[in-house]
Amino acid sequence: MHPLRSSALLTLALWGSACTSPVEEPGSNLPGRCQAEAPVISPQKTDLLFVIDNSGSMKDEQEAIARELPAFLDELRQGNGLEQDFRVGVITTTVYLRAFLDNNDFVTNYPDQAGRLQPVRDAAGRPTGERYLDEADPDLLEKFRLLVQQGIQGSGQESPLEAVRLAVTPPLSTTAIADGGNGGFLRDGSRLVVVVVSDEEDCSSTERPPPVRLTGETTRDICSEEAEKLTPVRDYAQLMRNLRDGTGKAREVLWATIGPVALSDKRAGLVLDTAAPEGPVVRNVDCPTSYGPGFRQREMASLFDSGLKNLDSICRPSFRDTLVSIATMAKTSQSIEVVNLPDPRLVQVLVTREDGSVQTCSVAGGDLTYEPSTEQLPARLFFQSSCARMPTDKKIEVKLLCAN
Repeated sequence: MHPLRSSALLTLALWGSACTSPVEEPGSNLPGRCQAEAPVISPQKTDLLFVIDNSGSMKDEQEAIARELPAFLDELRQGNGLEQDFRVGVITTTVYLRAFLDNNDFVTNYPDQAGRLQPVRDAAGRPTGERYLDEADPDLLEKFRLLVQQGIQGSGQESPLEAVRLAVTPPLSTTAIADGGNGGFLRDGSRLVVVVVSDEEDCSSTERPPPVRLTGETTRDICSEEAEKLTPVRDYAQLMRNLRDGTGKAREVLWATIGPVALSDKRAGLVLDTAAPEGPVVRNVDCPTSYGPGFRQREMASLFDSGLKNLDSICRPSFRDTLVSIATMAKTSQSIEVVNLPDPRLVQVLVTREDGSVQTCSVAGGDLTYEPSTEQLPARLFFQSSCARMPTDKKIEVKLLCAN
């Protein structure tokens, strides 16, 4: 073949390859014509796990939480542009109690609690077979109010971090509720929001029996003094970050605490209250109704939010604003599920901000990342920092560049 003819054919072949339609590329999901139906945003699924301190000092605080639940639910349902699909379960801070009294070592375990979802009660206060409440339950508020009032007969060795670990990992997380587990509470593709409510320090350990022994001394906080014996807080935080749902995908986890920290600046520090009616007792600084400092409680909150917007003091006279703030955090996910999305390169997400302005975000522009659908779950779009969702957003819309 003549050299010039060979060169011309090669040029034509390269030109034809360069002009191949993206629709015809191997593995392409791009439609050959415009799609009439725009993608649909799935309701945002959130599983809320409240961890209630049920030790002897918590009656007033439990009642105060119950009083402000209407504001919490109202804020959660507003959804800032997305339909909400949430459920609520309650566990206690009671796992074990190890005490050294009269030269004897006593260990008590609480197998009916220890991370198990507590029974929903009826109007008469009787336990039912329900272990969690769905958003659509017409009696949600009244049942929820009863559920957060867990009484004051629990362990005085509060271990919320260990209780949560037990609740969200096997065997409890995979054992059916009918068989005494928590199976079915955590949903695939759902976010987990943990809310701890306690007036004492965390004393969590994965060891049995627990390594710290309490005494009857009210002028010492043994769990703080012997914190090096406990399971590090960072280990619990890492476990939560590594949680996977039933499909193997990472589960988004948020953590909030109403705990023994200062009213003024959320700091943790031990003080001795010598004027207490019951005699000298340890408290957290600037928190007159606490029973010990919240070093570990504060550390856990900080590992999820260094700005500590997820932490507030148990010593507040009202928890309304605190619960509203937690609900605002809970409803603002940085990802959305999308059905009927043929190819991420076509998508635009329009976010209407509080002032009415509309920000356009796209995968192509780097504002979103894309996780493809599976047999079990729809596709998911993740908002990046350049287009982060805000609690005050008014509307979220998903459109295709060629949609009619």
